[in-house]
Amino acid sequence: MRVDLFDFDLPEGLIAQRPVSPRDSARLLDVTGDGMHDRVVRDLPGLLEPGDLLVFNDTKVIPARLIGERTTGGKAEVLLIRDLGDGQWLCFARPTKRMHVGDVLTFRGLSATVAAKHEDGSVVLAFDKSGADFLMAIESTGAVPLPPYIRGGTADARDRTDYQTLFAKHDGSVAAPTAGLHFTPDLMTRFDAMGIATAGVTLHVGAGTFQPVRALDTDAHTMHAEWGEVPQATADAIAKAKRVVSIGTTSLRLLESVARTGPMRAWTGETDIFITPGFQFRAVDLLLTNFHLPRSTLFMLVSAFAGLDRMKAAYAHAVREQYRFYSYGDCCLLRR
Repeated sequence: MRVDLFDFDLPEGLIAQRPVSPRDSARLLDVTGDGMHDRVVRDLPGLLEPGDLLVFNDTKVIPARLIGERTTGGKAEVLLIRDLGDGQWLCFARPTKRMHVGDVLTFRGLSATVAAKHEDGSVVLAFDKSGADFLMAIESTGAVPLPPYIRGGTADARDRTDYQTLFAKHDGSVAAPTAGLHFTPDLMTRFDAMGIATAGVTLHVGAGTFQPVRALDTDAHTMHAEWGEVPQATADAIAKAKRVVSIGTTSLRLLESVARTGPMRAWTGETDIFITPGFQFRAVDLLLTNFHLPRSTLFMLVSAFAGLDRMKAAYAHAVREQYRFYSYGDCCLLRR
């Protein structure tokens, strides 16, 4: 499909720079019935039914933005994308053109050698630490990897908690599964009292979520692979559920990746699924998701899920009613 079909006018002032407090006071646009209804996140239990299953992404954001120096001279800025194992990471780095295979980058408590360069501008860095030692090192030297649309990507101490969900357990993401940011302990207690179950999956979100679609046609866009896991307990819960409610596009992408090849099951692996209109959904019935940017792969995904015309109307309503967009913004509830 033509990428410009997914364009719309978004005033820059509607891109949220901080989350609201408390988290469940964010606005929620209900698009599940006839018309559109303006609500707040704490209304969500009343929009669901006993027997529904909420599926959350329990990945944890790591401080993936690193600032250091090149031993050949000059500053180096690195954004981790994906752990390749044995201390090697796929990264975006600047200035890429001045980095060559074999160059060494130094950070506070870390160093890395440029092991490879790719045509898409990414590089492979081989760090001198791996595993738990690497994660411990970036806790002190790295910064929260805010997208550039939020304060120019410059994070502060508050973002360490603001950009992490209630469910974060497994280190590995360089972007938050932002629909999960709206949930509070009180809201979870209300779900439990209503007989609405919860389950977790893990998808380590890569920096590809920040990247604009530069191609003119969706067929020409390439998604970066991301690592994910569906536990057996979650697969069993999905089999028993009345309806599956995906909390965020990351959970949906993982569930639909598995469902493409048969019934839901325990699964571990990488997915580079790119969902556009015409995709056949098999796993998810309802989707809670934030408002996404024009021409983004995420707006394409929600358009595939709920219909392009319906989503354009919903987003026009959201702009008109001054909803807050993107990672720290408001959300909508969609029906397949």
